[in-house]
Amino acid sequence: MEAKTVTLVQESFEKVKPIAPQAAEIFYSKLFELDPQLKPLFPSGEEAMKSQGNKLMTMLAAAVAGLSNIEALIPVLEGLGKRHVEYKVEPSHYNTVGAALLGTLEAGLGDDFTPEVKTAWADVYGTMADVMIKASY
Repeated sequence: MEAKTVTLVQESFEKVKPIAPQAAEIFYSKLFELDPQLKPLFPSGEEAMKSQGNKLMTMLAAAVAGLSNIEALIPVLEGLGKRHVEYKVEPSHYNTVGAALLGTLEAGLGDDFTPEVKTAWADVYGTMADVMIKASY
């Protein structure tokens, strides 16, 4: 992964951190809009989804920080992928999650979501999803 790609993702994520709860809410709204059949895979209720959103943003923050040491991040992603099989996540769901993530970043970053930033995030997410899928299926 190119250093510039990592820098773009890490710098843009710093701008998302202050709006993390809203970003999580946007993410799940987009995810369920893209594929309503995914909703039963998640807890029901407002508080449970807030907790799920916190988990998402914490995991995303750790993964983005971990891009600086990709060798250490890979086993973490492999374990995460394996756990998601237990949650009934299928390989095709990763595409939907990627689309929801990019849509969330576009909404959250506004004008700062440049084509270069979008490409960087798409590359990083694609790499992470690939690692998780290969470890799990």
